[in-house]
Amino acid sequence: MGKIHPENISSPSSSSSSPYVTSNKEIFTIWMKSLVFHGNGCTVFNSKGELCFRVDNYQERCSNEVFLMDLNGQVLFSIKKEKLRVFGRWNGYLCGGFKGRPWFQVKKNCTFSRGNVICNVNLGYEKSIESCYKIQKLDKKSSFKVTNSTGEIVAELKQKQSSRGFAYGDDVLTLEVEPQVDQSLIMALVTICGLISRKL
Repeated sequence: MGKIHPENISSPSSSSSSPYVTSNKEIFTIWMKSLVFHGNGCTVFNSKGELCFRVDNYQERCSNEVFLMDLNGQVLFSIKKEKLRVFGRWNGYLCGGFKGRPWFQVKKNCTFSRGNVICNVNLGYEKSIESCYKIQKLDKKSSFKVTNSTGEIVAELKQKQSSRGFAYGDDVLTLEVEPQVDQSLIMALVTICGLISRKL
């Protein structure tokens, strides 16, 4: 089987105290398979082919609670879906557990509203301010982009292709994250999109 991690992409150097905010664009490969036997989730490789993130819910597919972890299994975000919401709302908590105020909130839009915008994202759980990010669907299946409050693209997810232009399976995706953007937050948003599309 051919390599599924990004090919010939230079690794960025860190430009801040966070290892997940870098000075260069980073390209990740997402394999929609869990490292846990009989688990549901996905595995993420960086541009060197090194494991950097993984997602597991340890339960059934489309669980209401999932966990985004680093390569060592340390929980970065705990994600929980709110009950009794018609269109879906997910809260993201730093580290493990679901206590205190969420660090971010993702609200799914009505299917027939706001065109191609799937979700709005607020940081700090501030409902009174305009959405910090928007998740917008692209033309192809499982493809979307994340834009900031000024409409700039900060991340884009699409099906991975080989250097010869051949597409891998539907369970192998490429995620591009722009410089100075929190890669762990973007992965948390990708995780929620996976739950919405019933891939996790």
